Amino acid sequence: MRREMASIRSLLEHQLSGLMWQEVERREPLRAMLIKRLEKLGLSSEFADQLAGYIPESTPANEAWTDLMDLLADQVITVRGNLLEAGGVIALLGPTGVGKTTTIAKLAAQAAMEFGPEEIALVTTDTYRIGAHEQLATYGRILGCPVRVAKDADDLADILYQLRHRRLVLLDTAGMGQRDIRLSEQLDTLMQNSGADIKSLLVMPATAQRRVLQETLEHFRRIPLSGCVLTKLDESLSLGEVLCVTLENALPVAYLADGQRVPEDIRPASGKYLVRRACELMETNEEQQPHFWSNDSLESNAADYYD
Repeated sequence: MRREMASIRSLLEHQLSGLMWQEVERREPLRAMLIKRLEKLGLSSEFADQLAGYIPESTPANEAWTDLMDLLADQVITVRGNLLEAGGVIALLGPTGVGKTTTIAKLAAQAAMEFGPEEIALVTTDTYRIGAHEQLATYGRILGCPVRVAKDADDLADILYQLRHRRLVLLDTAGMGQRDIRLSEQLDTLMQNSGADIKSLLVMPATAQRRVLQETLEHFRRIPLSGCVLTKLDESLSLGEVLCVTLENALPVAYLADGQRVPEDIRPASGKYLVRRACELMETNEEQQPHFWSNDSLESNAADYYD
């Protein structure tokens, strides 16, 4: 009986939500259209509803979407100033496979070209993954930068003290899932180190689902985050999900990475560029999406595909 009542309740909620949406489409057609397009962009329904409310219903339809995208771009928070020029210690955090080591190589290469390799140093705390140190050491040899391995908090404090005269120290942390119990140990290692002011950047892939990105952010924000780096923009089919997470959590975006080339495929974050790329991906997906006018055509196309 409890299950039956729950199913009836869910059915009623579904019907009521449908009636409410029909009322919105009838009374505010422009707002309804904007909400649908924002959801196609990848934004959550709540954020899309909130954002579309800023566009007056009297706005011409051909101007409303442009105005909304300008508003969305203005909402994107970017890290002020040039982090590489400011120098200091920059740590990259994030789950495994998001591109932390490659991103560090890109930043180190750009800094080495601008300030000289003698001003740059690389440090890794990744003692879990086989070959992690060798990968960073290879980048260090190519760039002419020293590479150190920190095994614990005390070791990290000593290494950072020895490298205190370097203009920029890039810290590569171990890649592990946000639910991995070892993550707490790694975060504690960074938090216990009080010998240097560490700017922490969370690396988030644009290919991840919105809920995964949100969970990752909630676990890693135990450390005060200075911002984030968005990677794999070239592999993503939609940028709305990662854009929505950064906006809803007021997380500044520092860099955008869209490829494997070192150091070309990284750029300082720009709200206008990010929103423009998101719109281009949405339009590409709409063009590639097949349109079937009946179930018969759908079945025939499916049969041809499997044949």
